[in-house]
Amino acid sequence: MLTLPEAALQNGEITGAQLSALLTRHAEALPRYARLRSYYLNQNDILSRTRAPGLPNHRVPHAFARYIVLVTSGYLVGESVGYKTDDENRKALDALLSCYREADIPSVDIENARNAAIYGKGVELVTSQGGRPRSYALSPENAFVVYSDSIAHEPLLGVCLCQAESGQDAQALCFTKDSVLDFALINGTWTLRSRQPHYMGGVPMVEFWNDEREMGDFEWVIPLIDAYDALQSDRINDKDQFADKLLVLTGCTLDTDESGRPPWLQLRQDRALCLPDSDASAQYLSGEMNEAGNEILRSSLASDIHKLSLVPDLSDKSFSGNVSGVAMKYKLMGLEMLCGLKQQWFTEGLKARLRLYAHYLALTGQTPLDPSRVTPSFTRALPESLTETAELIKTAGEAGAMSTRTMVETLHKNADWDETMIQRELTSLTTPPNKL
Repeated sequence: MLTLPEAALQNGEITGAQLSALLTRHAEALPRYARLRSYYLNQNDILSRTRAPGLPNHRVPHAFARYIVLVTSGYLVGESVGYKTDDENRKALDALLSCYREADIPSVDIENARNAAIYGKGVELVTSQGGRPRSYALSPENAFVVYSDSIAHEPLLGVCLCQAESGQDAQALCFTKDSVLDFALINGTWTLRSRQPHYMGGVPMVEFWNDEREMGDFEWVIPLIDAYDALQSDRINDKDQFADKLLVLTGCTLDTDESGRPPWLQLRQDRALCLPDSDASAQYLSGEMNEAGNEILRSSLASDIHKLSLVPDLSDKSFSGNVSGVAMKYKLMGLEMLCGLKQQWFTEGLKARLRLYAHYLALTGQTPLDPSRVTPSFTRALPESLTETAELIKTAGEAGAMSTRTMVETLHKNADWDETMIQRELTSLTTPPNKL
């Protein structure tokens, strides 16, 4: 987290010197971000390993990082985030959700969750386009939010670095609570070029933290991934060296033949060897490969990666076959606890975005929405048995523990039913059939 005393800002705005200092502090994290991105792209450290000339040097990276990121982010927001409120606030919420659909917010959520799982945080920019709010997921490598150094850590401004084209000055956009400041790097100094209002009612950049330390989901197990890569690469190297084992000759030597072929070429082409007398002998020099021990070590490393990252191996036999929903939850308990913590931090970002959208829509004449009365809801991306769900709804309904509306919402929660569809279904359930 980058912090700055709020009193250091001049009328809520930043100076070129302060921007330069913040960018210097941000640059300290860039090597870490680059390494995390490399592991997500399966460009692991094993690819830079060298060995002595003449020795096989297979370098085999394994995409554990990508697997972990896809599982955790998909489990968290693979199903679109829902939003609930009371009846009085429902009309305003429907208008906001319509705006969310126009802005393709579910895709933005997935990208934010993926960036958070990789880098430890995701960054989103909320801006307006054509009179409607829009959201864009940004990489933490070139965007960040600056907070006050108070206990509350209120956001003071957001910074977005723009890629400079050839021959043009570097550019940075600073988003304060009411303005967009356009800075350019001119002669080594960040200079303010323009200032424009943005009408979002707050800093329009939101960070989605992964946890309190801003750590990626696979960052904790990178040493284990490196060990797994080294083991598997060395196993292939050993195979190559075993195939190129040495031939030991006793009591004789081999010379270049009449065709000018050296001894090694004769052996490769003829696949035969003539010894001068019975006292001469030939045998390969080779050692035994402990494949059983290597496999035990490989399985142990893979198990530790999954256990310590709290992400199960979904290809494991324990996930095959027909298992009940309860049994599946027990198998995914570690992942559920991890995503439960991720959900708490992700919700903070969702609420910050909600406030920005609600403020902007109120300015454009929409029904005012009270963001404090809106609750985001998450649905885990799990295979579900419709039969089990129907039996649960039936039992709860017969016991009077579930209203008709809740039963309809539960039965169709994965079908993306909106309020209109739910109301139509409730009306059909309460309307008596026509008598012929």
